[in-house]
Amino acid sequence: MTTFVDRVVLHLQAGDGGHGCVSVRREKFKPLGGPDGGNGGHGGSITLVVDPQQHTLLDFHFHPHVKAPNGVSGAGANRDGANGKDLIVQVPAGTVVHGEGGEVLADLIGEGATFEVARGGRGGRGNASLANTRRKVPGFAELGEPGDHLDVVLELKSVADVGLVGFPSAGKSSLISVISAAKPKIADYPFTTLVPNLGVVQAGDLTFTVADVPGLIPGAATGKGLGMQFLRHIERTSVLVHVLDAATPEIERDPLADLDAIEAELSAYGGLEDRPRLVVLNKIDIPDGRDLAEMVRPDLEARGYRVFEVSAITREGLKELLYALAGTVKEHRLANPPVEATRAIVRPKAVDESGFTVEQDEEGVFVVRGTKVERWIKQTNFDNDEAVGYLADRLERLGVEGELGKKGAKPGDPVRIGEMEFDWQPNAGEFVAGPRGADARLEDESGRASASQRLAARKSRRVRSDDELLHMAPDGTVSSLANASRPVLVTDEDDTGE
Repeated sequence: MTTFVDRVVLHLQAGDGGHGCVSVRREKFKPLGGPDGGNGGHGGSITLVVDPQQHTLLDFHFHPHVKAPNGVSGAGANRDGANGKDLIVQVPAGTVVHGEGGEVLADLIGEGATFEVARGGRGGRGNASLANTRRKVPGFAELGEPGDHLDVVLELKSVADVGLVGFPSAGKSSLISVISAAKPKIADYPFTTLVPNLGVVQAGDLTFTVADVPGLIPGAATGKGLGMQFLRHIERTSVLVHVLDAATPEIERDPLADLDAIEAELSAYGGLEDRPRLVVLNKIDIPDGRDLAEMVRPDLEARGYRVFEVSAITREGLKELLYALAGTVKEHRLANPPVEATRAIVRPKAVDESGFTVEQDEEGVFVVRGTKVERWIKQTNFDNDEAVGYLADRLERLGVEGELGKKGAKPGDPVRIGEMEFDWQPNAGEFVAGPRGADARLEDESGRASASQRLAARKSRRVRSDDELLHMAPDGTVSSLANASRPVLVTDEDDTGE
C-alpha cells in the first residue's frame, strides 16, 4: 500500500543572481575601448503548480530540500550571463502553503493553479552598465542579489464531495471499498485506517468522490487520537455522512451517543455547520445490528437526519444510499459555483522603492530599513573602495545621510543596513568641512596624482624656458623673446666657443 503523506516542511532556496563583470576592452588599434563588462543573469524562482496526477506529498517527505539554479555571472565583450531556469514543483490539488509564522500564503485548488513561493535574486550590473559621463570607466560591478531562502509548510486537504466520519471500526473503510475501487486496509481493531482513503463513485450519470476520514474519537479536535491530524480533510467536502455502528459490542456505546460525540468534535473544529448531513446505520447484516437500527431510526429522523440502513458485506441498502448522495452532491454543485483554479498571485514592482526609515535601537545603533537600500547593500562588494564610494554616493542622493543627521546621528556612530553594520562617515552636509560635494575619500594619500595636478603638469610642459625661446634678427642678432626689452647679443665666436 502506498504511503500517504499530507503534511511536509519544505526548505526552499531560490537561485542567486550572477555577479556583474569588471572588464575594459583592449584591442589593437582601438585605444580607449571603454568598459565592456556584462550583467549577471537572474536566479531561478520556485513555483508550485497543481498537477491532477499527484495525490500525496510523499515525494517531498523524502526530498524536502528544493533549490533553483543560480544565474551565471557576466563576462567581457558585453556578454550578459544566462538566467537561472525557473523550477516548477508539482503538488496535488488542495495543497495549502503556510509561511514560517503560520500564515496562509496560498490555497491551491484546481488544475494548473500556480504560486511563486520563492523569487530568484536579481543579477548584478557590469561596469558597462554603470558607466556614465562622470564615471566613464568604473572599476567595480554589482554583486548578484541572493535569492529567497525560506521554509514553508505544505498541508494537503483532500478535495472530495462526500466525507465519511465516524468512530473507528464503524465500517467506513468497508463501505468505501464496496462503493468504489478504493482498496483500504480493513481489520477488526481500532485505528486500522491510519490515512484518509479517497474513492471515485458513479451513480447514474453523476460521478463524485468520497473520502474516508479516520481516527475521530472524543477529544479529536484538541489533538487526541488521530482526529486532529485528519480533520482538515473534510473541510472541502460538500456532504458529511455519519457512519454509525449498529452492532457495536461495547455496552456503553450506542449509535445516538456516537453521533453526538462526533458532532461535538466537528463543532469544536469549526467551519462545518453548513454542510448537509446523512446518517448511515451500518452492519445490519448482523441480527442485533438490524434490531438496534430499527430502534434508533425514529430518533434520528426526529432530529432531521436522512437515515439509511446498509450492510457493506451483503451490500443491502447501498443503491439507495448512493443515489441519495448523488442527489445531494448535485444540489450542492448547482448552488455553488464550480471550483476554479487559484489565480496566479501577481506581485507588481513597487512604483516607488525609495522609501526608508531610520530608527535607533536600544543599543544605540541607527537602523536603516528599506527595500532599495537593503538591496544596494547586498549588491555591493565591500572589498572594492570604489564600489563602497559608489554606495555612499547613492545613499547620500537618496537622503539617508540627511535623515541620519535629523535623527541625531554623529560621525562615527554605528549604522546598520540589512546585515551590514559600519561607522557613519558622512560625505555631505553640516558634518563635512569645505564646499558642498567635497569628498573626504579624495584626501587619502593613494600616491596617484589628482586631476588638477595632472593639468598643472601639462601646462608646465608647454611653457619653454628663456634659454629655449631665442630669436634671430635679420642682421644676425639673436635675442630672447622673454627678455626682448634687454636683447642678449650672441656673436659667432660665442656660438662656436672660440
